[in-house]
Amino acid sequence: MASPQETHSRWDRIGGILGIVLLAGTFVPLTVGAVAWLAGARTLADAAWAAGTVVAIVPAAWWVVTALRRRRIGVDVIAVLSLAGTLWVHEYLAGALIAVMLSGGHALDAAAERRATRDLRALLERAPHTARRRRGDEVRVVDLGEIAAGDTLVIATGEVVPTDGRVTNAVAVLDESALTGEPLQVERVAGEPVRSGVLNAGGVFEMRATATAEDSTYAGIVRLARAAGAATAPTVRLADRFAAWFLPLTLAVAGIAYWVSGSLVRAVAVLVVATPCPLLLAAPVAIVSGLSRASRAGVVVRDGGALENLGRATTLVMDKTGTVTAGRPVVTEVTAAPGSDPGELLSLAASVDQFSPHVLAEAIVTEALARDLELAIATGISERAGHGVTGEVDGRHVEVGKLPERAAIPHWARPVMNRARLDSAAIAWITVDDEPLGAVLLRDPLRRHAPRTLRRLREAGFDRLVMLTGDRAEPAREVATVLGLDEVYAGQSPADKVEAVHRESDRHVTVMVGDGLNDAPALAAATVGVAMGARGSTASSEAADIVLTTDRLDRLADAMDIARWSRRIAVQSAAAGMALSLLAMIAATAGLLPPAAGALLQEAIDIAVILNALRALRGNPATRTDLPADTEQLLRRFSTEHDLLRDTLASLRAVADRIADHPDADGLAALEAMHRFLIEDLLPHERAEETQLYPALAGPLGGSEATATMSRAHAEIQRLATRIGTHLELARARGGFDPDQVDDLLACLYGLHAVLRLHFAQEEENYFVLAADERRSS
Repeated sequence: MASPQETHSRWDRIGGILGIVLLAGTFVPLTVGAVAWLAGARTLADAAWAAGTVVAIVPAAWWVVTALRRRRIGVDVIAVLSLAGTLWVHEYLAGALIAVMLSGGHALDAAAERRATRDLRALLERAPHTARRRRGDEVRVVDLGEIAAGDTLVIATGEVVPTDGRVTNAVAVLDESALTGEPLQVERVAGEPVRSGVLNAGGVFEMRATATAEDSTYAGIVRLARAAGAATAPTVRLADRFAAWFLPLTLAVAGIAYWVSGSLVRAVAVLVVATPCPLLLAAPVAIVSGLSRASRAGVVVRDGGALENLGRATTLVMDKTGTVTAGRPVVTEVTAAPGSDPGELLSLAASVDQFSPHVLAEAIVTEALARDLELAIATGISERAGHGVTGEVDGRHVEVGKLPERAAIPHWARPVMNRARLDSAAIAWITVDDEPLGAVLLRDPLRRHAPRTLRRLREAGFDRLVMLTGDRAEPAREVATVLGLDEVYAGQSPADKVEAVHRESDRHVTVMVGDGLNDAPALAAATVGVAMGARGSTASSEAADIVLTTDRLDRLADAMDIARWSRRIAVQSAAAGMALSLLAMIAATAGLLPPAAGALLQEAIDIAVILNALRALRGNPATRTDLPADTEQLLRRFSTEHDLLRDTLASLRAVADRIADHPDADGLAALEAMHRFLIEDLLPHERAEETQLYPALAGPLGGSEATATMSRAHAEIQRLATRIGTHLELARARGGFDPDQVDDLLACLYGLHAVLRLHFAQEEENYFVLAADERRSS
């Protein structure tokens, strides 16, 4: 039995063959007639041209009947009337020209649509059907339906990953461009997740499946791509809206031409120049081209109607977790008791947590692996829901999770608890042999692209931004303040979210963005539902009109840009073509344009507007930021340095807390270590940004003023670091901290921590994302 992809391709080939046959059936009679006319055989010429006209009438009449069955009446009616009219008034050359125009226009439109939809079809064609499963030492090729969660799969070079899973034995080099639109290869080390649908661009690696093929990321995307294959049907609505007034206008002008002149030839001439079959097909070509461009940017749109609605939306409603935040907690700080090593404690915690499926345990293990810490084999593992994991590691009893009831909160941990409460962070305590020795702070961080993305969405046309979340009010308000949202609703159940979306949709064209199972009803209730499909549930993806195939919110802004540009091109193409046709109709009414000449003019108009519609494939040049290759490399370099430096920023506050509690010799040693970090790592990084990165950004951003405020921040960072160095020299000279200097020293440490956090966030949101934007626009 043929697959849906094969069936679709077969009908594509049949449609292409029929289009060629129709074009040949109209072009050959036109050519034969021309040769006969030049040879003086006028009767033969008329007969050949009439035959070509009849060849075109049959499919044109069928298109009209098909449209009427769908309760639509379009401009193909004008084509049938003009073809019949040329035969009636014996304008056979005009009829033959219209026939070629009609068949050629449909062939051109079909070719344009095939080009525009090739990216959507590519998603279907690359879907794997088998997988290599290893059991023991035996590797067998099996059907995808036989894969179960927990199976070990072998992925050979050049193969598409068949289901979601985690790398188990080697570094996997992956090409994720088919899903994310990112051309750069990525590496996934052992323990990291891999999504189905990505290509193995490196050596053979093994992975453990975490889902069946049917429930995997790529399967959901393929189902949407199949639905998007029928994208032309909804987009006809735009053409129909134009046809609703263009058709009666054409008939009225033709009637006026006959009433004024009493000549059927003039009336037919009006119909000939008004024949816009390829013309109004330009609107669907532009929309389908937009669908194609969206798919290359990592956005799968269910149909052209969704793209049209996105292009005119004014209200954005979004879930918080997984949408504007990462949806997955990350370790923000590891704090150890005096005399303990944070890295050793993190390694112990991860050794126990590596056997736990809990989301916080997964974050701790991921952080340990990212720091290249070795994990030991823990024994005697046990887990209590809501309490944590315990186990034995190298003869030591390790507990990770809540603080044991028998343990008192140590004095060193009180600042940690305060920070966790203020930052809305979770704490995983590390207890070794019944003594609390460490604490791991975890947060669901704001997406790096979120602030810039929401600014772009406002510029694109959203005038109301609303956030819905089941989270508490305090962290919700913090996120809303950072993002500049218009409204935030906390403590929302799935039913509350649906009601809120209904309220917004009743007043505005509303887009809802979410990623979880509980977001599916709200996505279905919105005018346009958008699912974060990279990690989101199958239910949310199925309920959505648009799926972002990569775990990046900024793809929504890309989709909005594409939607507005495609709709603009569609309207522009249709309006310009009809305006030119209207001018030609007036000329024909005045007797200045006979049917044959009018047919040639209309052919030129139709081809021009269809070619204009294909501009939607390239995207709006105004949304691009062109970066030289060396500037993009600098952005990536400093972005990587930020990731390395960020772990130490929290130590600034920890050192300040330590000195505030005990301004003793240990506090002085901690300050000396922090000062070395400032002098050897942080300040050289800031100076390199000032002298290398900012001058490189001046051109693409339109001048040095774009980085002037960041340069001022560099000056403040230098001032505070110098002041901290002065305090350190005073403390060394006196053999300890002078009580008079502690307050100012704490102000410098806390102040530098705040300035650096803000400075890093601003650079990441304003500059570092440009490298991703550049890759996307290419």
